[in-house]
Amino acid sequence: MPKHNADIAGIFEEIADLLEIQGANPFRIRAYRNAARILGELPQEASRLLENGGDLTRLPGIGDDLAAKIKEIVTTGHCSLLDRLHTELPPAITDLLKIPGLGPKRVKALYHDLDVQTLEQLYRAARDGRIRTLPGFGEKTENNILQAIEVHANQTQRFKLAVAAQYADALERYLAVTPGVLKVTIAGSYRRMRETVGDLDILVTTSTSAAARQVVQHFVGYDEVADTLSAGTTRASIILKCGLQVDLRVVKEESYGAALHYLTGSKAHNIAIRVLAQKQGLKINEYGVFRNDTRIAGETEASVYAAVGLAYIPPELRENRGEIAIAKSGKLPQLIERKDLRGDLHVHTKATDGHHSLREMALAGLSQGFEYLAITEHSQRLTVAHGLDTARLLAQCEAIDALNEELQGITLLKSIEVDILEDGRLDLPDSALARLDLVVAAVHSNFNLSRAKQTERIVRAMQHPHFTLLAHPTGRLLQRREPYDVDMLRIIREARQRGCFLELNAHPERLDLLDTHCQLAKEEGVLISINSDAHSIYDFANLRFGIGQARRGWLEKHDVLNTRPLTELRSLINRTI
Repeated sequence: MPKHNADIAGIFEEIADLLEIQGANPFRIRAYRNAARILGELPQEASRLLENGGDLTRLPGIGDDLAAKIKEIVTTGHCSLLDRLHTELPPAITDLLKIPGLGPKRVKALYHDLDVQTLEQLYRAARDGRIRTLPGFGEKTENNILQAIEVHANQTQRFKLAVAAQYADALERYLAVTPGVLKVTIAGSYRRMRETVGDLDILVTTSTSAAARQVVQHFVGYDEVADTLSAGTTRASIILKCGLQVDLRVVKEESYGAALHYLTGSKAHNIAIRVLAQKQGLKINEYGVFRNDTRIAGETEASVYAAVGLAYIPPELRENRGEIAIAKSGKLPQLIERKDLRGDLHVHTKATDGHHSLREMALAGLSQGFEYLAITEHSQRLTVAHGLDTARLLAQCEAIDALNEELQGITLLKSIEVDILEDGRLDLPDSALARLDLVVAAVHSNFNLSRAKQTERIVRAMQHPHFTLLAHPTGRLLQRREPYDVDMLRIIREARQRGCFLELNAHPERLDLLDTHCQLAKEEGVLISINSDAHSIYDFANLRFGIGQARRGWLEKHDVLNTRPLTELRSLINRTI
């Protein structure tokens, strides 16, 4: 039965898609899409709330009807509405939505006008030149559909890190209670905090061989298993109902470090370590480090690295991008940790598209151990988010001042997530921006400008005297929208020259900046702010994904703007250029 927010969100998205293909009421469709988005972004599992007797209607955007459907899905494994929609529409029609460029409206036209119900029928219709005859399609769209179908056929499904985390955390808890289990560790690209994950690798140590066999049996008996690919005495592979493959490996404690190193990867990093070992007359495999037949290391990962003369290399750095040479020199970075953050500089409230009040967000920030939060509503141009005009912004500034008089232990900073217009101007007048503690600016439109125009647009914005921080600098949405084309080196160097900063947005749909851009900013001496982009009190939990991305980018505490105490932060953001 579906236990995870990602599963429930997927059901709601499918309901919305099918309703739109049917031509249902747009407000009804939007309610399911909003619920899917909210659940997909919610770190707290709705199913666990139900288990603990919680009220689902307290979740942002979830009313009585949606709460009842969530409960139905969790308890029965089905949604009666979705089951009914499946009987009213062809069963494979939602597969068409997996093709880039085909939304529900276009699928509706293909279905009603050409009777296209499957990917194979779609391919034939495009190949035969029938799609171009439909209103709103044309020859170019038809060719794009042909190419997209061919790409789709060759793609391996990957899961966003935050989605994979829902399944990984649940499996870790499930296996940990097996008798005889000593350790359970999720390895692979998940442990390296890659932004998307192709599969999960789980390493377990047990006290006996009998316990190892019991773990395998327990693993393949997991109630979310759709298919068992293999099951032996110390290893097994399964496919979950969501399509995610999970591989289990059980080893003795003496081999834990070697096996963890082997299963964590990356492949390129592991090969480089094995070559280094071979040059020293050593052999490394998943059981340990050996000189001839004598095992000399392998109980811990640190012992594996020490055996070849290296300091321990954190998992996030293991991509064979220079980390081995740095480890050999003893100059590996002391990577940023979650506890290093002193505040969050990108937070929304229900004044725009958030779900909680100023006070609620402040108290949630205080519970995170934060010293400060920047309240960054959207600006007026983003009407879909009910963006603030000058009058509403100034009214919120007064509310923040009043609340700061009451709060103890945390300070709210007055800010805005102001739109960068196509010509590089900011979406609010200087008189309003001058009233703020800092200005966060972002691109929310015109993503298809040329590289030169997009770069010039952002550079002009950064030259504004009130500009402080560039939010989600490439504008990408993982698996949904490619980053816009921009000269990131020029942006980073402009930030250095102007004394402003770049954001690493921890929202699991974004994780923007890229890890390589973080490393470049570090080299150029530009500070990064790791922010949650929180729209609810639950979203601060997503900071762990931003920390993972920062660690992949080699960032240390001193490379991150919001590790500073408030007094030092103010001195940095108040500099005039």
